[in-house]
Amino acid sequence: MRPLPTQAILVVNAMSRRGADAFDEVREKLIAAGIDLIGAHAIHEPDEMDATVKAAIAKAPMVIVGGGDGSLSSNVDLFIGEDTVFAVIPLGTANSFARTLGIPQDVDSAIAVIAAGTRKRIDLGCIDGDFFVNAAAIGLSPLIAETVPHKLKRYLGMLGYLIWALRCAFKFRPFRMTVEHEDGRIEKTWATEARIANGTHHGGVELVESQALDSGEIVIQAVTGTSVWGLAWSWFATVLKLRARHGTTCEYRGRRMILKTRPRLNISIDGEIAAKTPVTVSVARGAIEVAAPTEGQFLV
Repeated sequence: MRPLPTQAILVVNAMSRRGADAFDEVREKLIAAGIDLIGAHAIHEPDEMDATVKAAIAKAPMVIVGGGDGSLSSNVDLFIGEDTVFAVIPLGTANSFARTLGIPQDVDSAIAVIAAGTRKRIDLGCIDGDFFVNAAAIGLSPLIAETVPHKLKRYLGMLGYLIWALRCAFKFRPFRMTVEHEDGRIEKTWATEARIANGTHHGGVELVESQALDSGEIVIQAVTGTSVWGLAWSWFATVLKLRARHGTTCEYRGRRMILKTRPRLNISIDGEIAAKTPVTVSVARGAIEVAAPTEGQFLV
């Protein structure tokens, strides 16, 4: 396995929860860790992010993106087919992709991975041609993502999401979900939430324990039933790692599946509303290389 490059360009989404405040700190600590930064950009306008990352990929063997899960997913397709390593500084609210990779949430640990970690080839999820790094969701999560006030998310972080989730729960309704497999099998269930998972974490919580970033499959996990209290119990049991959590969900695995719901529902992809059912979900196997921790790097 080739070592990680030491030369890189840093691109930070200054609109993410900690992006603007962390930019100077991240840049200085990367240099101190031995990373040869040939460029560093703090992006304040959403329209500039894609162009800046694309230009960086053309110039550097590694591009370090700082931001939340939405920032990472919106740019990840630019790395497909390129020999450029995608490195992450988690600066968002949930930072689910970093958690899936095993990167701790502090800046120092993320920089330690970039300076002394390893190259890892991973899969990407795909929904109707839109690639994503970690997870998409149907149900309560998109309702929260659509309506949560920016200031609540920015200043309270995960607590803000939880407060808003309680408010949104009163507007929530269960849905009928249908999964069509490549071999023609059709499976149906009532669900209160569904996750389309390339990684293990969603909303900062490990929800799809059976998944791996290099599994070669995409997973659709449904929280079954029709009660919002059942959904709350599923989250509670999962967060506390209770054995009962396994009885609250069912999973469908494959390289390509068609997902339908009744009624049609929005899908949040890594925290951003980006699709609506019905959709084709698939996996892009070994699509990109990322900077990941070495085995045992953060074991005490």
